Amino acid sequence: MSQEPNPTANPGKRLVRAVDGVDYLRIPIKTHLITKDDDMVDVVNQYPKGQLQPGDILFISEKAVACTQSRAIPMEDIRPRKLAITLSRYVTKTPAGIGLGIPETMEMALRECGTPRILFAAFCSVIGKILGKKGWFYLVAGAKARGIDGPTEGTIPPYDHYVVLTPDDPMGTARKLAQALGYPVAIVDINDLGANILGFSQKEPSMDFLARVLGDNPLGQGEECTPMGILRKA
Repeated sequence: MSQEPNPTANPGKRLVRAVDGVDYLRIPIKTHLITKDDDMVDVVNQYPKGQLQPGDILFISEKAVACTQSRAIPMEDIRPRKLAITLSRYVTKTPAGIGLGIPETMEMALRECGTPRILFAAFCSVIGKILGKKGWFYLVAGAKARGIDGPTEGTIPPYDHYVVLTPDDPMGTARKLAQALGYPVAIVDINDLGANILGFSQKEPSMDFLARVLGDNPLGQGEECTPMGILRKA
C-alpha cells in the first residue's frame, strides 16, 4: 500500500492537534470490519504498514484489538444477575457512551473485576458524590471496568449489539505488534471525553503525552471504519 498523499480527517474530526506548541497529524486508517477471525498482526501489516514513516507511531483502538481476542460478546449471550441490574441503575451515563449503565455491561464488570471490587467502587462512588467528587467509581474499579463498551448508536453492526471488554495484556500486545510492524504501537481507549492509553510498546514519548495528542478522538468506528491511525509530527 502506498503512502497517502493527502491525508484527511474523519468527518467532524481534526487532522492536526497542537501540543506544547508542536503540531501533530493524526491520520485515520480505514480497514475492513475487524472480527475474532482476524489476527491483528495481519491487519497492521495489511493496512498502515505501507504508509508509516520513520518517527511515526501507530495507535489502535482497544475495541479493535479486543475483537480479535474474542472479547466482544453478543448482548443476548449475557445473563445479568440481580446485583448487576441494581448497580447499573445508579451509573451516570455520559454523551460518550453508556459505560456500565446497563445490566449487561455491569454484569461483565462484575465478572472481569470481581464482585468485592465493584461493590467497594460503588461505595466509594457514593462517598465521592457526598463530597462533590466525580469519577471515584472508575478510579477504584480500574481500567478493566472503565474500558468496557456497551452497544451505542453509530457503532458499526454487528457491534452495535455487543459488549466489548478491554483487551488482554494491552502492554504485551502493543510490544508484539510493534515487533511485527517495525514501528511503535499504542493501544488506546479514546472517546469524545478524552483518551486513556492502555498499552504502548516503548517508554518515550510518555503515555500521558499520547493521551494529550489523541484526547479529541480522531478515530471513527462507525461508518468511517477507521479503528487505527498514524501519529506523526507535522
